[in-house]
Amino acid sequence: MTIALPAAAAVVALVGAGIAVTGSDSAEANEAPRISSQPPKPAEPSKSELSKRVVDAMKADTKSERSLVKQPDGAEASSAPSARIIGGQETTISTAPWMAQLHFKDSTGAGYFCGGAVIAPTKVATAAHCVKGIKWYQTGVVVVGTDQLPTDTGQKDADGAPVLDYHGGQTRIAYRQWNHPAYSPYTLDADVAVLTLASPVSVKPLPLAQPTDSALYQAGRDGKVYGWGRTSSTNPDSASQTLKVADADIVSDTNCAAAYPDGFIKGHMLCAGAAPTGSDETSETTCNGDSGGPLVVGGKLVGIVSWGDADCSAAGKYGVYAKVSTYSAPIQARVDDTNWSGDDHTADLLARRASDNTLFGWVSRVTSLYRKFNHGNWAGITMQVQGDLNRDDYQDLLFRMPNGDVYLGYSDTADPKLVAKAWGKHKAILLPGDVTGDELPDMIAVDSTGTMRIYPGKGTGAFAAPVAVGTAWGSFTMIRGHGDFTNDGKADIFARAKDGKTYLYKGTGVATKPWAAPVLVGAFGTMNALITTGDVNSDGVADVMTRDTAGKLWLYPGNGKGGFLARKDFGSGWQAYNLFG
Repeated sequence: MTIALPAAAAVVALVGAGIAVTGSDSAEANEAPRISSQPPKPAEPSKSELSKRVVDAMKADTKSERSLVKQPDGAEASSAPSARIIGGQETTISTAPWMAQLHFKDSTGAGYFCGGAVIAPTKVATAAHCVKGIKWYQTGVVVVGTDQLPTDTGQKDADGAPVLDYHGGQTRIAYRQWNHPAYSPYTLDADVAVLTLASPVSVKPLPLAQPTDSALYQAGRDGKVYGWGRTSSTNPDSASQTLKVADADIVSDTNCAAAYPDGFIKGHMLCAGAAPTGSDETSETTCNGDSGGPLVVGGKLVGIVSWGDADCSAAGKYGVYAKVSTYSAPIQARVDDTNWSGDDHTADLLARRASDNTLFGWVSRVTSLYRKFNHGNWAGITMQVQGDLNRDDYQDLLFRMPNGDVYLGYSDTADPKLVAKAWGKHKAILLPGDVTGDELPDMIAVDSTGTMRIYPGKGTGAFAAPVAVGTAWGSFTMIRGHGDFTNDGKADIFARAKDGKTYLYKGTGVATKPWAAPVLVGAFGTMNALITTGDVNSDGVADVMTRDTAGKLWLYPGNGKGGFLARKDFGSGWQAYNLFG
């Protein structure tokens, strides 16, 4: 993380925290010296190590006798991929630039292969059964940007490892992994997961289907499924060297339930593709090795390959997919998390201690917070909010200097970027997430006259021209928001009136009219701080933290409907802090 300190800050050495501070007390007024901490991400393994992992996984996968899970009601609890292109045709990476290969081994040493889809520069969506129980950082390799599986050149490197030809592909490790907490290896419910790559990849991401995209799931809607899986239902060593695509039009829930009366879960799963005929020669369907791959309709990820019959071409047995629109909110929460510590999937908290202006990073343990990072003296800073604006999986810090200038401190560059000058009288500045519907994080600012403006993010840390969206926002004492509180894939915000009544403004995804009519969600009159950092308890729904007049911090877990579950006590003594973000 690279964040900036005000010029008046004391220069300290925080070696124990892994932080090196540069700058001096004699810096020019309002200059933003640099504070740089070693990122918590692990180093990428050597090319030799990556090649060994891929070779081991491919060899073990070929020898593996584990078959496709037949149906969820007969499934065994296992971390092995369960499902499933037979038929179809070869295609190129230019038609599916987001396609990812997943090579990995499980705890027994058995190797496997799954597909996945890049949904952000450091995020790959796949099936939970390709992630759960796997130590991805230790055994896995992700390959993107190629339509070919790796091939052995016949050469050895200096370490004696095979030299592989990745055919122009980019290799990465996944240093973090998440699978839906409701995933069941018995029912294959909630079979969705996200891998976080140690560094960004330069491929075009695939947008997620949202709960409002019901038209994409209409029976008969044209769909495509992609993968390198088995081309034979009987030959385990029949993976396709070249990426394949198959027609997979949407099947009605009624027909899917009829095919799998004991396994299909309406709303959580969907079927796609023509019903197999019982013969590979006349069927077009998914098979082993296609697990985790994308079902694409209308240019969006609508399904993730999950399961099917053990005989991939069994008559009438469709391929079954996890329904992405049902899980888009928790998946998006992994993309847009405010995880300052970098080692999990919970939103963390920055708080400044009033007595000495020290900024601390508090890390979420889901049910509590603990103080982990010390970022030195932050005297004079009047606002701070965090978000990953350049989508590199490092949190960036937007902060306001004593003279009102607003800077964005990147994690991957030495110098903070000046975002705006003389915003000292602005009533609110926040980073709620995607407000404009393009899946890129945006900025909101309310000026001294009460006018709100949306600054559409470009995904690089830069912003497009602002869009004014109303002039009555000056009547609110607090405007906060980070994340999706209504599970519709759109960022929402809260606004608190002078009497403490707090309203939810549900996002619409339209820049010129970004908010639906306000809904009263609480009376926080006894609360003197309202904090929205994202999904604090890692359940896939954005949360709210508040501080009461006694100095106690409360977590209000979001219920995904714009309201809250029972609040949780997050400790006392928070009256000692005067700046949150």
